[in-house]
Amino acid sequence: MYENTRVTNAAGIVGSATLLSRIFGFLRDVVIAGYFGAGLGSDAFFVAFRIPNLLRRLFAEGSLSIAFIPVFTEYLTNKGKDEAFKLAGSAILLLSIVLTMLALVGILLSPLIVRIIAPGFAGSPEKLSLTITLTRIMFPYIFFIGMVALCMGILNVLGHFAAPAFAPVFLNLAMIGGVFFISPHLSEPITGLAIGVIIGGVLQLLLQIPFIIRKGVFFWKKTRIYHAGLKKVGLLMLPTIFGAAVYQINILVGTLLASLLPEGSVSYLYYADRLVQFPLGIFAIAMATAVLPSLSRQAAAEDFTGVRETFAHAMNLVFFITIPSMVGLIILREPIISLLFKRGAFDAETTQLTAVALLYYGMGLWA
Repeated sequence: MYENTRVTNAAGIVGSATLLSRIFGFLRDVVIAGYFGAGLGSDAFFVAFRIPNLLRRLFAEGSLSIAFIPVFTEYLTNKGKDEAFKLAGSAILLLSIVLTMLALVGILLSPLIVRIIAPGFAGSPEKLSLTITLTRIMFPYIFFIGMVALCMGILNVLGHFAAPAFAPVFLNLAMIGGVFFISPHLSEPITGLAIGVIIGGVLQLLLQIPFIIRKGVFFWKKTRIYHAGLKKVGLLMLPTIFGAAVYQINILVGTLLASLLPEGSVSYLYYADRLVQFPLGIFAIAMATAVLPSLSRQAAAEDFTGVRETFAHAMNLVFFITIPSMVGLIILREPIISLLFKRGAFDAETTQLTAVALLYYGMGLWA
């Protein structure tokens, strides 16, 4: 019962922060839709932004956090704070090296990656070139968001949920700032949005560091690149990567097929996906973030009855919210899109085509 209360309270914190983030996220999308609509520039940006986000969801926020939290919790419970913090320091050091290398390789291979993910862009040299440029600008984002994901895992286990949950607000604000303050000064305005992504990534990471230090994780002191616990983290990541890959492949295939369709198709899918992510992010992801540390503590203590009760409690809360949200999105899809996006470059035709995409995306919300 105590863990259920703890999960509910933590979910409330994460949910509130996520709600604020989603509000700013929608404001960001309203700004993007109004300034860029659904055309060459927006298609190029959304494909380029999809690439580091794909890696983020596969290896960082998804599998890394899920794999690290149980191992870190086990060390904290059974081996003490000192050994657990050594594991955290080693993870921070190793991940920073891996992500730096990944970002550099991604920048070098951007032309190949874009041609694989968006083959339809090959028919438009201008769109292809712009997408490659934007991909190179935004690929380093994987470094910052990957480090944020690890910090989130550490802080959540230590009972701090606010800073990681509020981090996306800084990304949204930076992207909005990029449109208003950087784009007007560039020959290709959409580039300002990409620069805003990198600024947002830096700000998200800077927000976590004071709280990590305050908790006593001095990752720069006598830190070894290898720790025995990292092997266990790696083994736990494998099945979670596979599980996340199933969903991400669907998104990738959707982007690939949309690139072969008329201009603007990638943008229609993006705007529809953002509307689906609103209830998903506020409730389902907030609950998952809040429940994982509790499940990890119960599993480490071999309290399997508690694990079942906590999991059932979380699932009941998720279904209570997501099923009505799914019905509402499907029935009211066109009025919702009109209210949020229909202004500036986002015209009536764009509204109708985005509504078609939202119909099918919305059907999968409950799952």
